[in-house]
Amino acid sequence: MMLTGGTTGRRLLQSFNYPLLGTVLIICGVGVLNLASASRTAHAEVWINQGYWLLIGLGVAVLLCSFDYRHLLSLAYPAWLLSVALLVLVLIVGDVHKGAQRWLDLGPFRFQPSELTKLAVILVLARYYHEKKEPPDGFTIRRLFWPAFLLLIPVALIMRQPDLGTAMIVLAIGGSILLFAGINRRSLVWLGGLAAVSSSIGWLFLLREYQRARILAFLNPGGDALGSGYHANQSMIAIGSGGLSGKGWGEGTQTQLRFLPEQHTDFVFSVWAEEHGFVGSMVVIGLYAVFLIMAIAVASQAKDRFGAFLSVGVAVMVFWQVLVNIGMVTGLLPVVGVTLPLISYGGSSVLTSLAGVGLLLNVSMRRFSF
Repeated sequence: MMLTGGTTGRRLLQSFNYPLLGTVLIICGVGVLNLASASRTAHAEVWINQGYWLLIGLGVAVLLCSFDYRHLLSLAYPAWLLSVALLVLVLIVGDVHKGAQRWLDLGPFRFQPSELTKLAVILVLARYYHEKKEPPDGFTIRRLFWPAFLLLIPVALIMRQPDLGTAMIVLAIGGSILLFAGINRRSLVWLGGLAAVSSSIGWLFLLREYQRARILAFLNPGGDALGSGYHANQSMIAIGSGGLSGKGWGEGTQTQLRFLPEQHTDFVFSVWAEEHGFVGSMVVIGLYAVFLIMAIAVASQAKDRFGAFLSVGVAVMVFWQVLVNIGMVTGLLPVVGVTLPLISYGGSSVLTSLAGVGLLLNVSMRRFSF
């Protein structure tokens, strides 16, 4: 069902969720403004490039609004297979940067397949739980083997890159969708125990040395302030120096003197907090809160389970990324390399986030259509 054409097209446009889009555009504007300051001393054109990616991403969002989202049911498994194939490909021929093999070099730009995986996992799990109605007592362990397979295969491939942060986000997305689907209480206890055992095994055999060092630095921030704890310590200095109202745009000393690492990607919130203070930080957190509330409202109003699970998937994708990113830059969580949606620099991240927004708008527009 396309947007154009007669009464149906007008009804869809009347049902368009303008407040949701407006909130997203404000977040994008904050991101560009912040990157313009963060990149004054290095990476001079990143805010311009970010603007281009945002325009492309908005085009993708519009495209995803132009047809009935139920057509995506037939594309869920192909999208999952494509994402797994790309993850395998990146391990074979991917571009290595700072010891990690996460990108495919496509000539004029690099693409990060693990970002696509977030949407692929949302799509395939939304289809699975759409087709498998919730049992009266909830899903049991036995009935979770297939969705666990669909989730853990891409997570394992992402861990091989290695990319602990993205692997955790994909795992959190799948776990959140599972909780929304409804799980048997006994099975939930078993899964909790399994998660604890898996974490111990992961610590011993799966995590790289630098990843363990970052977690230890989180537990003891002053233990290696110039080594594994450097990123978190410099970030907390920047945030604390912002005070109530901040130092002003372009006046952040931690940022402009380049003490703050990865200031245009993982630690971009630290730049904003230093320059705009506690008040500005709460504005950004408030914008994300408004977005999440509206996303959950879209899920609650969806006319079928597929639309509801798609909306929940996008909502938790943004929620976990915001929580982990702000948690790690404020010292509340270990540094694991997770970007802040629509504010951190990165084409793959921007396209994934705005494609998710397009799915939300699609579900919202068609809540009265069938």
